[in-house]
Amino acid sequence: MSKNDVFDQLQGELVKSKSHATATCVNVTGGTQPDCVSTTAAITQITGPVTVKIPVVLAELTVQVNMDSMITLPEPALEIKRIKKRLKVTQCLLLQDTNVLFLKGFVRKNIEYSTRGCSNAEGVCGDIRHCTVDVPFSCSTPVIFNGAMPATLGINTRDEFEFFRRQDLPDREFAEKDFLLSGDFSEFNQVSQEFFNELPFCELISARIVEFDELINRVRPHHSNLPFEEREFKQVEEKMVLFITLKILQNQQVLIPN
Repeated sequence: MSKNDVFDQLQGELVKSKSHATATCVNVTGGTQPDCVSTTAAITQITGPVTVKIPVVLAELTVQVNMDSMITLPEPALEIKRIKKRLKVTQCLLLQDTNVLFLKGFVRKNIEYSTRGCSNAEGVCGDIRHCTVDVPFSCSTPVIFNGAMPATLGINTRDEFEFFRRQDLPDREFAEKDFLLSGDFSEFNQVSQEFFNELPFCELISARIVEFDELINRVRPHHSNLPFEEREFKQVEEKMVLFITLKILQNQQVLIPN
């Protein structure tokens, strides 16, 4: 192999190595984009009168839910640092042909608390832990329809009907001119009708939680050196008043005039 061939081979391997390194590296492109030009387009619409099927507001209300629960932490804690709360509704059902609303759900609570690792008469050091729990609630409340009224329920029906039938009678028991006049027992006829009603549904607007948490059975650990005011606990009794503002809607046909 000549020197030129060796040089060409080495140069080819170098190019392949650079190409492979480039392929495996991150490549970021971008930057400031120029302004985009937009023009107004004509909006196509239907002129009235027209009948549409849209969600109609039946009621808007604020429900007050009173809650009282006990939470047991998995380990002794010194104090509550922070509690973060979120509302989760699993059921919001308006019982048809009544004005009773059934609510069910949870308040998700993320509790951050401090623990004792080491301590002396001058202070306490430890970790910040957290515990996330779902506090359940369930209630029902009457609703005042301050919007549209719920659509009239279509009631399923099942009706039977039969046909008249004239039958001969046995000659030995009845006169020749007698006949059995009755409905036809040899058949079954029915007309059934079912309606598929629109079920009202809910949308959440806001939730406000007023909470009072009390630390239960705060005790001073035995044979521990702590500042005089420090106590440990594992149970938290909470009292909450939950205000849920929501809308109750139902899909209905609405006439839109001109």
